[in-house]
Amino acid sequence: MIAHLRLRHRTDSEGLQQQETLETLPKAIRSGISHYLFYPLVDKVYLFHGVSNDLLFQLVSEMKAEYFPPKEDVILQNEAPTDLYILVTGAVDLISHKNGMDQVVGELKMGDVCGEVGVLCCRPQLFNVRTKKVSQLLRLDRSSFFNIVKTNIGDGTIIMNNLLQHLKERRDPMMTAILADIEHMLTQGRMDMPLSLCFAANRGDDLLLRQLLKKGMDPNESDSNGRTVLHIAASKGSVECILLLLDFGAHPNRKDSEGNVPLWDAIAGKHEAVVKLLVDNGATISSGDVGQFACFAVEQGSLDLLKEIIKYGGDVTLLNSLGTTAIHTAISEENVEIVKFLLEQGTDIDKADVHGWTPRALAEYQGHEEIKELFNLMQPTSKETNVCPPEAPFAPYLMKYQSDPAIPLFIHEETARETGSSNGRLRRRASFFQNSLIGFVAARQRHHEGGGGRDYSSTKIANSSRITIRCLEKAHIGRRAVLLPDSINELLDIGAEKFGVSLAKVLTEDGALIEDIEVIRDGDHLVLATSEN
Repeated sequence: MIAHLRLRHRTDSEGLQQQETLETLPKAIRSGISHYLFYPLVDKVYLFHGVSNDLLFQLVSEMKAEYFPPKEDVILQNEAPTDLYILVTGAVDLISHKNGMDQVVGELKMGDVCGEVGVLCCRPQLFNVRTKKVSQLLRLDRSSFFNIVKTNIGDGTIIMNNLLQHLKERRDPMMTAILADIEHMLTQGRMDMPLSLCFAANRGDDLLLRQLLKKGMDPNESDSNGRTVLHIAASKGSVECILLLLDFGAHPNRKDSEGNVPLWDAIAGKHEAVVKLLVDNGATISSGDVGQFACFAVEQGSLDLLKEIIKYGGDVTLLNSLGTTAIHTAISEENVEIVKFLLEQGTDIDKADVHGWTPRALAEYQGHEEIKELFNLMQPTSKETNVCPPEAPFAPYLMKYQSDPAIPLFIHEETARETGSSNGRLRRRASFFQNSLIGFVAARQRHHEGGGGRDYSSTKIANSSRITIRCLEKAHIGRRAVLLPDSINELLDIGAEKFGVSLAKVLTEDGALIEDIEVIRDGDHLVLATSEN
């Protein structure tokens, strides 16, 4: 009693009446203040890792900040689970009471939670929770918690998974026994926590899955990525779960947000029994993004996986959702064996993808002699065959090149010193782009042009910076990526060649005039203009 009176006097005199002050404010302001004070702390609580921002906001709005004096029991062992608490400030002990003796079994740090096992699993509280000094804790009552979670079932599943994982990591005999008890309760469907079919499938728990399906839950339920329960069960190789889902009407060919179907998940996971079961129940691999499946197999370097795709009716020559094919990926990965296999499946190496690249042009561009010889042997070129890259070469697989260009790089004698001006000021260390798309294009262009126009071969390419230029008078031409030359005049000459007009000024994107090449940095976007503009 004395401790409570002292704490009340202290909160009055030191202005610690935080909760009382909040209660007098309108709800919107009260919620905003609570969110500002406590959201970052609650966001780090292990129980809420991965949940939505909406759920966290609702939980924080319902939490009450309370102060407790030293040696105060916040929770009593074996009492009914009415609240869970999060420590904000102070220090708290977890105490186990056995045979009339108290034993400290743990200590809470800032952001730790207590009482969560009792609240989530509806079982008596495990420990006494006792303060060591004046402490502030956030209290969330059980009924408010469940009311919020029931409107966010996906988040409820995440919270339960976090709890189970936490108990597994404790490696404590008592926690192991509690974990076994909770899992038994889950199997029997005796949890108050709202659970999803995805949760049961992810655990491979066919008994819990049956309980939830009998309650009328949708067998085609999906998670935030569009993955259905059948996707999850197939990837886990759970035959019992798949039988249950199919019996309750699950669709065997439903696609997720990435174009995957359950049959592909089973094939990729090498779950042969699941594959057979799905095929027998009408599942087809062609219902999904077969082109993407083939590209994935190539990226994994798995010829066997490609053969499995073909075995179950998939066409490995199709475009994927990004508009490219498996053979483009195989060329960029320099996998000759898979390239040869794809050719045997009828891949047309002179057919361009959506980025304008034919497999033959890509092999030529990459400079892989063995693949080029293989192409010429199996599908010889004709006079009409175009092996040149597109005018604006870009594609995802270009970023995967590992080989250097065959064209030698021009290195100016001064580039060994990293000073770019006579006054001794250090020039910004430029990036090296010899392995980048710009390096390839620039080197190739210099190699093929030979004559005609100005020769920039003496430009400092080994210490080069890449910039992007556009011309105000030639807006329809678009932007051009070029290497930064040594002077403003050279840059204007390059622009004149690119845009076909005499140029006089170099400007920043926001219109500032540039008079010194030294102020231009790698990656800058510049505007070139005539003297009239």
